[in-house]
Amino acid sequence: MEINLGRLAFDIDFHPSRDLVTTGLINGDLHLYRYSTDAQPQRLLEVHAHTESCRAVRFINDGHAIATCSPDLSILATDVETGSAIARLEDAHSSGAINRLINLSETTIASGDDDGCIKVWDTRQHSCCNSFAAHQDYVSDMSFASDSMKLLGTSGDGTLSVCNLRRNKVQAQSEFAEDELLSVVIMKNGRKVVCGSQTGTLLLYSWGCFKDCSDRFVDLSPNSVDALLKLDEDRIITGSENGLISLVGILPNRIIQPIAEHSEYPVERLAFSHDRKLLGSIAHDQMLKV
Repeated sequence: MEINLGRLAFDIDFHPSRDLVTTGLINGDLHLYRYSTDAQPQRLLEVHAHTESCRAVRFINDGHAIATCSPDLSILATDVETGSAIARLEDAHSSGAINRLINLSETTIASGDDDGCIKVWDTRQHSCCNSFAAHQDYVSDMSFASDSMKLLGTSGDGTLSVCNLRRNKVQAQSEFAEDELLSVVIMKNGRKVVCGSQTGTLLLYSWGCFKDCSDRFVDLSPNSVDALLKLDEDRIITGSENGLISLVGILPNRIIQPIAEHSEYPVERLAFSHDRKLLGSIAHDQMLKV
């Protein structure tokens, strides 16, 4: 199914238990849709969440609210049922435009900004738990290892960071890669970290040895790999600048098959539905595809 959003979307997220999907748009709007495999999607909410673009969206608090962030430096929590604002954190980051949100637990999320700062928030108390000066350029993606309480970040500065939430410090940082790192997932039962890059190469790091990558997959794409989504411990789904969405095997590294496309428009984000039966994607064609 396809939804014409009418404007460029920056992020997508599925409800943790219901057939709902949300997206954030360039004009600051938040959209919420109900989807079904045998009916047209129904828009339930259209909320003007921010004065500037809505860069990231995440369902929080067991799906009762949606968190959004923006270059206006605010993080907003919106009620899923009513569309009303539950809480707004003004000046949540000091200067850099807030561009990323990820869920860490049922009550915590992480945010990243254009200045390289990463923060962790308690969604019930609306308070900051951790703050890391992790990078020298924008935070492009994050991934969380819950067993070790470590938050990984990639950046336009070409590095991978490892933030230790227990010690509240940046524990490790990779050497500068040859180009910008745009996406990150943890694979192989926590033994490998895969990063997508501006040149289309996948960089593989061994856990605990983050200084330099242990392997490179150079045959994936000549275009940047903007989005990575973990399917299982051995396979990932990649979204590239050329609009192609592919299933890729890791160690052994191989392209298994292309699975979707956005007509040569750059893919922004990928996400699974709550039952992992549906794959959602957004791209510069202003379409949300499921």
